[in-house]
Amino acid sequence: MVASENIVSETLVPVYWADACKHLMKKDRVMKRLIPQFGQACLQSRGDAFATLARSVVGQQISVKAAQTVWDRFAKLPAQITPTQVLKLKIDDMCAAGLSARKVEYIVDLALHFDNGMVHVDAWTGMDDEAIIAELIAIRGIGRWTAEMFLIFHLMRPNVLPLDDVGLINGISQCYFSGDVVSRSDAREVALAWAPYRTVATWYIWRSLDPVPVEY
Repeated sequence: MVASENIVSETLVPVYWADACKHLMKKDRVMKRLIPQFGQACLQSRGDAFATLARSVVGQQISVKAAQTVWDRFAKLPAQITPTQVLKLKIDDMCAAGLSARKVEYIVDLALHFDNGMVHVDAWTGMDDEAIIAELIAIRGIGRWTAEMFLIFHLMRPNVLPLDDVGLINGISQCYFSGDVVSRSDAREVALAWAPYRTVATWYIWRSLDPVPVEY
């Protein structure tokens, strides 16, 4: 996905990326082949916590292409993708953009949590992955997958393995098992060689399915 034009902030890249690529190419035969195919491309973050989470909610249980379409329509509604602006939107307008009634409820609840200071954004950098996941999944509509996407695309944590992500499982199936069905256990075993850079390996597995980088 391409980040919304409504989000105006500096693009950030992980400081560990080069070291991670060297590690993965040394430890994993698939990564040794895969990583050079994508040159200097790497994970990027726009550094906007609310927009990242909202975009993840939009993308739940639909294809990347469908999520892109819905997000583009939704992003045109407010002046900016901020909690305050989103709370001013009409429910009918959000539904007309392609959001289900439930996703509208989730995004409104997310906006309320941010607007009321119920999430501790300033503390996240000092918290471990599981502690952040626990805080995020307390918000209505945010499950573990969405929290893990946040860890990857906003905080750029290096060692996230989103086993609930269909793209990751499909990519592991194609790259490591010749297309055979892959279980979570199989995926976890493959990822043993990726630590402590499972985020980076996951990103390259996603690229093996779709060369266009996902940006939240």
